[in-house]
Amino acid sequence: MGEFTLELNDDQKQVRDWLHGFAADVMRPAAAEWDEREETPWPIIQEAAKIGIYSLDFYAQQFFDPTGLGIPMAMEELFWGDAGIALSIVGTGLAAVGVLANGTEEQIGTWVPQMYGDANDVKVAAFCSSEPDAGSDVASMRTRAVYDQATDEWVLNGTKTWATNGGIANVHVVVAVVDPELGSKGHASFIVPPNTPGLSQGQKFQKHGIRASHTAEVVLEDVRVPGQCLLGGKEKLDERLARARERAKTGGERVKNAAMATFEASRPAVGAMAVGTARAAYEVALDYAKTRVQFGRPIIENQGVAFQLADMATQIDAARLLVWRASWMATAGRPFTAAEGSMSKLYASEVAKSVTAQAIQILGGNGYTREYPVERMHRDAAIYTIFEGTSEIQRMVISRAIAK
Repeated sequence: MGEFTLELNDDQKQVRDWLHGFAADVMRPAAAEWDEREETPWPIIQEAAKIGIYSLDFYAQQFFDPTGLGIPMAMEELFWGDAGIALSIVGTGLAAVGVLANGTEEQIGTWVPQMYGDANDVKVAAFCSSEPDAGSDVASMRTRAVYDQATDEWVLNGTKTWATNGGIANVHVVVAVVDPELGSKGHASFIVPPNTPGLSQGQKFQKHGIRASHTAEVVLEDVRVPGQCLLGGKEKLDERLARARERAKTGGERVKNAAMATFEASRPAVGAMAVGTARAAYEVALDYAKTRVQFGRPIIENQGVAFQLADMATQIDAARLLVWRASWMATAGRPFTAAEGSMSKLYASEVAKSVTAQAIQILGGNGYTREYPVERMHRDAAIYTIFEGTSEIQRMVISRAIAK
């Protein structure tokens, strides 16, 4: 296992520079257009696929980087380019992580490639966990999965919400209740293959930020999927449920929740996304402060502006270090005994919100207009404190960890 390092190696630097070039040359020029259109930027995703960024192989290489820094480095560069377009490019990864975290080798080999398609026919995937009445409170989930032993099929009914790529995905990964009496321990994840009858798109949301990323409800009405679409298989599920029932009676070991396993793996990556957006806004503000002249001198020569930029730079570096530490720990198999994954996501998310707001302030009236990108970056940054566990949930996870 790789040692913890604060220095990218030559291969990582090459990948970083390659991603930065794509973000600067392809994503940024298109960012304002797709934000206004509020549509999935299929041409940009296809360009990413043509050069290998949008592919299973690329994400596998970053995921299995022995230092753990491949994914956070990639996320930071892409989200530096534009958060909405970047989320359209990487959103499939959450569904892929759901399969990787809970699926068998056969399921991984069968379904993950279908999530991406190829450069000539790109596809996307969706991870469907949240519900209208069950966001942070996963124990309140109502979507049910009932096993039909006669046909060896699972029948899914319910409504999912806030699903990235929901309804337009080739493959949906759906978290559903299989044993209501066990609360969040009675959940399981299912693959819904392409063109499965009964799955439809509900409301498509018009959002404050990340507008180029498709977010919608997913409606499941008597959706039948083969038994082999239960991630991990029925034998493993039955064993897990039996342990959960025994623990409910007597206490004992904790039983892993399928959706939470996905979010635990992805939290540092979300922190890296936030770092990318914060860095982008900081760089715009820094350049502006160096060239904007007021009272006969660049505004960066005023302490009121210079000190803001100093704080912004410090906070961004601190957030990146927390993200890198958590990413390395996850790769090295080190337990998050102090909820280090949640720490990284919490701090980076809050930094993104504050830094983008400060960037608007430094640009003054210009920062409030769409002529400059910081207002879009500020709108985009708001999502980091909400999705994949709100900041309040992260604080709860951290407080419980440190109270043990």
